[in-house]
Amino acid sequence: MGTGIVSVALSLDGHESLSRVLLVLAAVIWLTLGVLLPARAMRDPARFRRDVRSPAAFTAVAGTAVLGTRLTLAGRDWAGSALLGIALILWLGLLVPVLRHWAVPTVGASFVLTVGTESLALLGAVLALEYRAGWLLEASLVPFVLGLGFYAFVLRRFDIRQLAIGHGDHWVTGGALAISTVAAGRIMLAAEQLNVLSGAAGALEGVSLALWGLTLIWLPVLLAAEARHPRLRYDVRRWSTVFPVGMYAACSFVVGDVGSASAITSFARVWVWIALAVWVVVAFGLARAAATTLAAALRPAPPRPASS
Repeated sequence: MGTGIVSVALSLDGHESLSRVLLVLAAVIWLTLGVLLPARAMRDPARFRRDVRSPAAFTAVAGTAVLGTRLTLAGRDWAGSALLGIALILWLGLLVPVLRHWAVPTVGASFVLTVGTESLALLGAVLALEYRAGWLLEASLVPFVLGLGFYAFVLRRFDIRQLAIGHGDHWVTGGALAISTVAAGRIMLAAEQLNVLSGAAGALEGVSLALWGLTLIWLPVLLAAEARHPRLRYDVRRWSTVFPVGMYAACSFVVGDVGSASAITSFARVWVWIALAVWVVVAFGLARAAATTLAAALRPAPPRPASS
């Protein structure tokens, strides 16, 4: 989902060629995981059952919906619709086992519950505008409000020490609010163009601006935590850093549009390159780790001592 949202942010800034490169990569990753994850589930069902009880499992929902959002923005409405259906089925299938096995105190990955839920609202709003479907826009309010409730639920039990000891997923504290901000802004913009939710459009504008402000409050806290407690070794959970960093750019583009705030848009135009840089660094770390693992697997085993 990190690759997908950086693609979205680049598209919002008009960098279509670069955005489409990441879009293709995100689609390839999604298809690959769509094959590998079911295979792993059949090979190790016990581990699969453990995985689907974790809030991090909602990464599947968010990754699917974010890819659908980017494809819809690229004019592939049919793909966005199909991915919304898949994301909704995944969300419904994961919600009960995750909540039933909820663990406290919560960590950064726990906020993926909000991210997955808000991603449904975002894709629903984007598709509603494309199809001129007021009913779909109204339905998108449900996951939007529910996602905010989940955020408060997770935050209340959040272990603040995760800012110092988290392995990258602590950034989702801000990223979950950022995607909520994007969802609010997209719902408001679609409501204006479809002439629906007339009584709520003004409130949604205020909500999106307020959420952006709260999102921004997390940014210096997260940056200070990184400076105070550097975590330079590659960890797969660093992809949970890429997504929020990219979402900070995306939500700022949307809020800048909603509030006609040029200063916010200017911030987004700078931050989108920071998001791309973070993506490159983490992708390099992944490639290096994969190369090391492959080299170790291909290295010939040492000869056994001759028996006497």
